[in-house]
Amino acid sequence: MSIHSQKINNIAIILVDLERATTVVAESFKNSVQFQITSESRNFIFDLSKCEFIDSTFLSALVTSYKRIAENGGELRIVGLQPAVDSMFKLTRLSRIFDIFKDEKEALNSFNK
Repeated sequence: MSIHSQKINNIAIILVDLERATTVVAESFKNSVQFQITSESRNFIFDLSKCEFIDSTFLSALVTSYKRIAENGGELRIVGLQPAVDSMFKLTRLSRIFDIFKDEKEALNSFNK
């Protein structure tokens, strides 16, 4: 799986290092995030800057992860949306739900406010 994570200031940063985030990786992505929620982190940044396409199943995995993070008192930021992915977020109105930032630095700073 091409999903990598690191921690900065107790914030888990998850890079989805795929051109196409699809059904193939959605379940393992959800499981990876769930493990980190229950054992390591409250706040998350999902970096989608490598993704040129996201299907509906992966979008569902993002929404499920968002709900689980919120249930545990955490917050989620999304960064690096490519034009086609950004359009998908706007079309599905998920851009109204998620806090979306241009880059990781901007998202990290938003946790300090």
